[in-house]
Amino acid sequence: MAHRARSVLAIRPFRRLWGVTYLCSVADWLSLLALTGLVSQATQDYKTQSFAFAGVVLTQLLPGLLFAPLGGLFADRFDRRKVMVFADVGRFGLLLSIAIVGSPLWLFVGNFLVGFCALLWIPSKDAAVPNLLRRPDQVETANQLGMVMTYGIAVISAGGLYAAITGINTNFSLQRAATESGASEAGATRLVLFIIAALYLASAVTIATRIPELSRRVASAPKAADSDKPDTSGGFGAMLRDAATFVRTSPLVRGLLIGMIGAFVAAGALVGSSQVYATSVLGGQASFGLLFVALFIGLATGMGGAPKLARKLPRNRLFGIAIVTAGIDLLLVALSPHLVVSLITCAILGMCAGAAFLTGVTIIGTEVDDAIRGRINAIYQSLMKIIFAGGMALTPVLVGLVAPHSITLFDRSMVIDGTRPVLLGAGLLATVMGVLAYRQMDDRRSETILSDLRAAISRKPRRRATGLLIAVEGNTHIDTSTQATLLADWLRANSGTDVLLAADPALDDVRLRSVLTEAGLNSARAHALVAAAVRADLVEREIQPALARGAVVVMERFVDSPLAHLSVAAGLDPSELEGLADWATERLRPDITVLLDRDPATLPPRAGNAEHHWHVQSVLTDMAAADPDRYVVVDGDGSAADVHDRVLIAVRTTMAGRKLAQFAQAETH
Repeated sequence: MAHRARSVLAIRPFRRLWGVTYLCSVADWLSLLALTGLVSQATQDYKTQSFAFAGVVLTQLLPGLLFAPLGGLFADRFDRRKVMVFADVGRFGLLLSIAIVGSPLWLFVGNFLVGFCALLWIPSKDAAVPNLLRRPDQVETANQLGMVMTYGIAVISAGGLYAAITGINTNFSLQRAATESGASEAGATRLVLFIIAALYLASAVTIATRIPELSRRVASAPKAADSDKPDTSGGFGAMLRDAATFVRTSPLVRGLLIGMIGAFVAAGALVGSSQVYATSVLGGQASFGLLFVALFIGLATGMGGAPKLARKLPRNRLFGIAIVTAGIDLLLVALSPHLVVSLITCAILGMCAGAAFLTGVTIIGTEVDDAIRGRINAIYQSLMKIIFAGGMALTPVLVGLVAPHSITLFDRSMVIDGTRPVLLGAGLLATVMGVLAYRQMDDRRSETILSDLRAAISRKPRRRATGLLIAVEGNTHIDTSTQATLLADWLRANSGTDVLLAADPALDDVRLRSVLTEAGLNSARAHALVAAAVRADLVEREIQPALARGAVVVMERFVDSPLAHLSVAAGLDPSELEGLADWATERLRPDITVLLDRDPATLPPRAGNAEHHWHVQSVLTDMAAADPDRYVVVDGDGSAADVHDRVLIAVRTTMAGRKLAQFAQAETH
């Protein structure tokens, strides 16, 4: 995780956006605390004070309930950077006016408008994130970093800052002055509002002046399934109809939304009944806090572990399985006879919810076209708010329909109240919706779901065949060809198994040039397409059959080096090239990728443009940093024999670490 996080944070535009996310998230959490405090201070009525928190939360959620698709429409139609700046400036002015006016009525009106600005800001930010990254595989890490910032670092910062400012009365013994004037406490809260406004203004200035890349649009590569290309040329009505058509015709997105309905119904029921449920397990008020701690620990664990599971289990299957597991676990929460059981099941529920939420956001960022991504993000976020808020509001009504009574189970008293049937119903609904989502999103691959689950639970990576694929990647053909040949020769002599040496088809001048010349193709895109076609032929004819019979395949420049060279030399979009390579190779990836890290300054003059090689080496290094479990980086400087020795040590060590004993036990020459 640390390697992937550093790789993503090394991208300057994303790093700046991450900082902006911190400013706005701190402001969001502070505004929730400050506005709740201001409402409580404005009245002495106990009932009114008890509804202060709910009133502030609901008025900020209300725009999302009334104008759900609007933020997505703006994100897809207009410059996303300008939309975010407009929203931040709006929030700055509104929070400033609330602090100055001080009227409870304007507080709620202003808070509603602040929620409307957030409705515009969030889809634009979420839709822009994938365009700031270098590769699609970085989207998941970027989402993790965003969630850690929003629900972790920002919450702690906001809570600490609010406590420090509003606690001045106590800390400096000013309680008497506060009682006599009646204004000291309100003054501290208004100071917080001024700080919040300043944070939003700082965000607007940073976005406007330091992150121009947020305006970037990426033209998506053509896909066979996307016969109806998302269109932004019409009005808002046409764009809304286009989004509805896309959801209706895309099983992946349709399944995603179906699954999230079940997930948020379950979440709303659990949160809405948590206070009464805590009493039913006879744990007292302390159990209420413990249940929330367990849930959030599970959420953090699920978000942290989802990327590891995604390497062994396809995301479309992982999402559905996580929802189904969460529903089944909620049934166990409903049937729990003891607080300890409730804490364990709540933690597991949080893990499933965290994995599902992160996987869903990643699917939108990687699988949905840029032209429609804002609208899908808006629908996703709006469903979350509508279903969650509806579940919270409806749950107390349903709970109140069942009178509590006590029973004795295994010599232990247990309270049965309305929370139990409500949670049972929510768990059953989540399970059914998860199954429907899985059936919609499953790509019907040849691997059964049981084999995927076994691979996810075990520590061994799931493999398509019994063989072993080793790729040798590097900056120049001379280096990769030499080391791939030496490695293949060594394996033939020492491993006692079948070894196939495969070369990069893009470097097969006879085949490649003949196709390009005969067809009269000269452009860089044509070169990439023909190279992909030759690579697909090699994978299907030679590599896959060799792996199926248990052979070791040493492949020179499998995918990464050609991607790096084409993206640098021709200025082609790396995400398009990676999608093309995935299609050509059927998403086949090496078990071990050896990256020759050679200083471009040591290359001979005939190797070509030195600046080009510097850029290529940088791209390859970033790829390795983003996926350290698959890459072994070897110093490529020195003689061929010296580099070969380093390659052997790296490969044998990696094989031993992965318990590939039949290959790792060979003796070195």
